[in-house]
Amino acid sequence: MTPIKKLHYQAHTTWLPEGTDTRRYDGYSRQFRIAIPGKPEINGSADPFFRGDPGRHNPEDLLLAAVSGCHMLVFLALCAQRRIRVTAYQDKAHGTLDYRPGQGGRFSGITCTAQVTLADSQDAQPVAALFDQAAKGCFIAASVNFPITHHVSFTAD
Repeated sequence: MTPIKKLHYQAHTTWLPEGTDTRRYDGYSRQFRIAIPGKPEINGSADPFFRGDPGRHNPEDLLLAAVSGCHMLVFLALCAQRRIRVTAYQDKAHGTLDYRPGQGGRFSGITCTAQVTLADSQDAQPVAALFDQAAKGCFIAASVNFPITHHVSFTAD
């Protein structure tokens, strides 16, 4: 049996109170900063629905980006292993959060719609199978408890 390799990650999240008052729901800042050693900081906020700053990333945005980015990276690794040349990749991801006032919420699904450009149009058939395989290999997708749907279209240079 192959031993498990444990990878560890760190993030330091700091609330930016900026003179606000937590005694009232509408009185406190939703701004925060995420620091990850050796990487640029991320300035975040709550979703605007929850009184956040629409100009900053919110946790829901970051979850959506993590799912989309992880799938792309697994897909590209599978293509590289088979020496298939991908020249461009774009994904338009869409997530749905079901929110019930007073009860909280949860994501009910994410749909990723990717456009992949290949150097050789003959690779489209085997690459479609790799795209589906990547969905099973994405660490982030394997860690969430809601469905993630993938759609892909291919073009060739």
